[in-house]
Amino acid sequence: MKYFKCLLVFLLSFSSLLAFSKEENSSSKSEKIKETIEHHLLDDYYFTLFKDESEAKTYGFPLPIILLDDGVQLFSSAAFINGNQIAKNGNNYYVLDHNKIYKANAKGEKISKDGQFIKPWDFSITKSVVGLVFIALLLFVVFIGMAKSYRKDHNQVPKGMGRLLEPLILYVRDEIAKPNIGSQYKVFMPFLLSVFFLIWLLNILGLTPFGFNVTGNISVTFCLALFTLVIVNWKGNKSYWQHIFWMPGVPYPVRLILMPIEVLGIFTKGLSLMIRLYANNMAGHTVIMGLIAIIFLLNEEFTVGGSISISLLLTLFIYVIKILAAFLQAYIFTILSALFIGQAVEQQKH
Repeated sequence: MKYFKCLLVFLLSFSSLLAFSKEENSSSKSEKIKETIEHHLLDDYYFTLFKDESEAKTYGFPLPIILLDDGVQLFSSAAFINGNQIAKNGNNYYVLDHNKIYKANAKGEKISKDGQFIKPWDFSITKSVVGLVFIALLLFVVFIGMAKSYRKDHNQVPKGMGRLLEPLILYVRDEIAKPNIGSQYKVFMPFLLSVFFLIWLLNILGLTPFGFNVTGNISVTFCLALFTLVIVNWKGNKSYWQHIFWMPGVPYPVRLILMPIEVLGIFTKGLSLMIRLYANNMAGHTVIMGLIAIIFLLNEEFTVGGSISISLLLTLFIYVIKILAAFLQAYIFTILSALFIGQAVEQQKH
């Protein structure tokens, strides 16, 4: 059953690349594959399941576009697909260029003002938003259900998803929160559990063949890192700030040198959390899509069965690594957050 699931994931994953198998020009084929990989990695307004290049059709379902431009502009993203990247809503025209929406005229030409193309305020529901809301609702339902069951009976054996999640909750508490934060760990457990399970499940969602790449979105990782940065500095005690602005126990001239370095360190902590999570997921998705593309790049040198076998074995190998990395990335982000929080609330002894 496990092998069947892996094969199913593989077959669905390269469905978006299937249209390139009949291309005669290898350079054109490589360019098409590159465009498809880049499209898969980026966020999108349209939930694409399959593209038929021969008929120039996109199969999937649209997501709502919400713009703030002369009032609220609400329409379906199918207008871009069916209108050759040009959408009309009322008397306004919009064009989609590199996954960004610009105001345009009736000909589809972007309107500029003071040398800059006009972009309306965009509050649209994209694929990343759908994935994030789905996982957030899932966490709410599961954890609220667990909380209610424990409220009734503390000694109750967990059921369903609780049997899977309880060991992980205890692991975060005993192996991450307590060792790094100390006696004040209970205050930060809700945040650490939320971050751990959110990143873990978003990473797992990104391995499905539906094109989600939420943790590969720099905006998402920025917000997660920002929350950690705010909590660390909001809860930081007197000793924490003293070690940043006026390091005790060192000569005064050295304190003047250390102060700007420590202030810079406040922001580099958040930056490291943001870049690490973003880069790992982007690299993993790029490698998987690149390995799937081997089928279409090597079908001239090998038989179709041979190229599929090579790509299948390599992709399944990377998928196994990515499943492990999905947990590892959540663990690293959570333990680093706990470590930074522990440094901020710890009472220093000299």
